[in-house]
Amino acid sequence: MTLPFVPGAGRAGSPPGRRPLPDRRAAGEPRLVPGTELVGEFEGSGYRDPPQLVCRPDGQLVRLPGLLYQVVRALDGRGDGRRDQRSSERPPDEDAPKGETKAPDGDPVLARVADELSRETGRRFTAEHIAYLIDEKLAPLAVTTYSDGSPPPPARRSDPFLAFRFRLAVLPERVTWFVSGLFAWLFHPFLVYLAVCVFVVGETWVWMSPETVTALQAVLTAPGSVLLVVFLAIASCVFHEWGHGAACRYGGVRPGAMGCGIYLVWPAFYTDITNSYRLGRAGRIRADLGGVYFNALFVLGLLGLYAATGFQPLLVAIVAVNLEIVQQLLPTLRFDGYYIVADLVGIPDLFSYIGPILKRVLLRRPADERLRALKRWPQAVVACWVLCLIPVLALQVGILLLNLPQLLAADWHKARWLLENAGASGHQVLGMVSACLQIVLLALPIAGLLLALVRPARSLVRFLGRKAGRSGRKTGRHGGAATRKARRAGRHAAK
Repeated sequence: MTLPFVPGAGRAGSPPGRRPLPDRRAAGEPRLVPGTELVGEFEGSGYRDPPQLVCRPDGQLVRLPGLLYQVVRALDGRGDGRRDQRSSERPPDEDAPKGETKAPDGDPVLARVADELSRETGRRFTAEHIAYLIDEKLAPLAVTTYSDGSPPPPARRSDPFLAFRFRLAVLPERVTWFVSGLFAWLFHPFLVYLAVCVFVVGETWVWMSPETVTALQAVLTAPGSVLLVVFLAIASCVFHEWGHGAACRYGGVRPGAMGCGIYLVWPAFYTDITNSYRLGRAGRIRADLGGVYFNALFVLGLLGLYAATGFQPLLVAIVAVNLEIVQQLLPTLRFDGYYIVADLVGIPDLFSYIGPILKRVLLRRPADERLRALKRWPQAVVACWVLCLIPVLALQVGILLLNLPQLLAADWHKARWLLENAGASGHQVLGMVSACLQIVLLALPIAGLLLALVRPARSLVRFLGRKAGRSGRKTGRHGGAATRKARRAGRHAAK
């Protein structure tokens, strides 16, 4: 599956009281965190004001509004002597309040950045304004140091809803770059067109041929064939990830590490394609579809082998790969289909708009600031996605919950039958391994459902706890006021 680290929005700010004001007597000066890279405009975005991207040393892309990006760019060019000279020659602003004409001693960088920002925007900025933007906006995002030169807090990666967990990198970036280069040529437009046409013809034959049903009946009763199909399905998943990496390299950006981890409860492979955000909309969608395209190529390879050998497990493996393709194209969870929709509208994290859309549509509240920042057509697409997603997920979860007792009973009987008949084929070891593998596959959907319900339930408990706490405080205040009034009434009565 695709795994881009979603660019975080530059809205961070230090909560009051967390950090003292910068010491102006400190000898340091603000600067970019070493290794920070200015990427530029987020092309094809769905925002009214296109955000700017900055890459932190940890590889996380940070989305900044134009003003903050100009501050970062000015800090990045602090060694330009001509800029410093223009800043020093700038006449003082006679209309500025006393104390704001120039920066305090020891802050030439802040003064120069303020001068450059004022010149570019046509608005007057002072060193104090720049210090505020750095301390409250940029430093908490680990893009710059604080205005006094002190280091920023440790960088934190974004933790989006329903994200990939427990990642373990298997292939480092340099190996991914090499492997991707072996397959990048497959994205030539003529080859893509030819492969898609042959794939459609092959799929038509697979689903229309009675040989597929015969192969399913024969393979599912043979433990060795089941294990072979599982192995081919895993190989298809690995090839899928190479497709994402090859698409990135074909587009001219460097793919990140490849590895494995847990998505909800299912084991899965991933490829870090964060750098695809450096591409335009077409390049990002190509990177999203690269995995499914390589699944199609894998199917063509299996079809060729079946045509040459007639080996039935190959047909069943094709069915398994088709199921993987369908799963990856679903836009409900964070599969490739979700990222395709996100890149089509130019909005990185669609799940973050569920709350604002529901408040706007169901509760009739004014549009959230995040919604007002979107263009009209992306806002409409996101609203349709949310209004379709919620009923679909609710229906799926509801059906599973209603049928959970029957599912548990059926899985239990199936597991017992698999264990009892593990040696019926004459291969005790293969039969037991195949039975255990099928039992795990039976248990994963139920475990995934329970795990998916844990986070919403925990959030609901926290919300109810906060509501109860606020109600208790209000009751306490009203009770205290009533007691004071009663005491005053008692004193008046005594008089």
